Amino acid sequence: MRRVSYPARSGWQRTVESQGLIYHTPNGRTYWDESAYYEFSSAEIDKLEAATNELQQMFLAVGQRIIDRNLFRTLHIPEHAERLIRATWEQEPPAIYGRMDLAFDGTNIKLLEYNADTPTALLEAAVIQWYWLQDAFPHRDQFNSLHERLIAKWKELRDYLPGVLVFAHLDDAEDWTTITYLQDTALQAGFQTANMLIKDIGVKDGKFVDIHDEPLLSCFKLYPWEWMVHEEYGALLESNDTLWVEPIWKMMWSNKGILPLLWEQYPHHRLLLECYFDSPRQMQYYAKKPLLSREGNNIALVTPGGTIARDGDYGEEGFVYQELAPVKNFNGNYPVIGSWLIDGESAGMGIRESETMITDNLSRFVPHIF
Repeated sequence: MRRVSYPARSGWQRTVESQGLIYHTPNGRTYWDESAYYEFSSAEIDKLEAATNELQQMFLAVGQRIIDRNLFRTLHIPEHAERLIRATWEQEPPAIYGRMDLAFDGTNIKLLEYNADTPTALLEAAVIQWYWLQDAFPHRDQFNSLHERLIAKWKELRDYLPGVLVFAHLDDAEDWTTITYLQDTALQAGFQTANMLIKDIGVKDGKFVDIHDEPLLSCFKLYPWEWMVHEEYGALLESNDTLWVEPIWKMMWSNKGILPLLWEQYPHHRLLLECYFDSPRQMQYYAKKPLLSREGNNIALVTPGGTIARDGDYGEEGFVYQELAPVKNFNGNYPVIGSWLIDGESAGMGIRESETMITDNLSRFVPHIF
């Protein structure tokens, strides 16, 4: 694994905009960054793919443990959500995608967390960096089968998801980009689709409806389950027939409380970082993470050089204390591997890098090759 400086394509802004990436330079800050790329060996790619698939099986085992031992309160999951999680875990409704964030230094792989419910930066990983590869290195390869795998998965669900497949999201540029791309892959798979803001989902006669007051039968929502269950109409989730993608059991995996549970079940596993609920215990250097944090908010890193922290509105539910990850420093750039899964299997990756060890919503996306 190495980071290589490389000249950006002439007119790259127009190019990525034509491919759907509008927020490439938000507020004048570079987000899509093709002034460099990361290069991997085939063996390193194989190692990352195998690790992602192994971690997925570990998450499945710990998910079953949460259900069998009734550990929902440990994760601060409310009772009405617990009943839905149990039901959907057994019924196995469709789960499309997820993204594991990994620390990798070319040798060691460590799980940082799993955004299993509402991961973004999908268009960048699936499409934008792929077209960059065709322009910059047409004879090289990239760990990236995301686009084809997404369409294939949607095709499998044609007879399962009834009615119009509605894609619901917040009024946010990054979320809009992700949801529009996902909607396009569903269209290519043959679905009839619609797009709406999550706030415009209504209720009529106790049932969820779309903006036309038509029953909401199938909905892909880019909106966190931990928010949905606490909404005004969250109590109606149990009595509705709407098929939601991603399913509500993903709450267990996106909650940082899954990390100490993984460590309890697989102590000293080579892919895991030591992690606890109550305190850092014997760890000298560690990350303090809220159970439900997003975009690096309210995370504090206790490092040999001092404490690095970000403010935010999270932490009410509690924190976990995770061993400080060995994120490699490439001349002041700290890359995190976003290892994508489609239908529960490793399917590609995207790299976000920052000037600190905390990845946030403005961390740069840098393409890769092997």
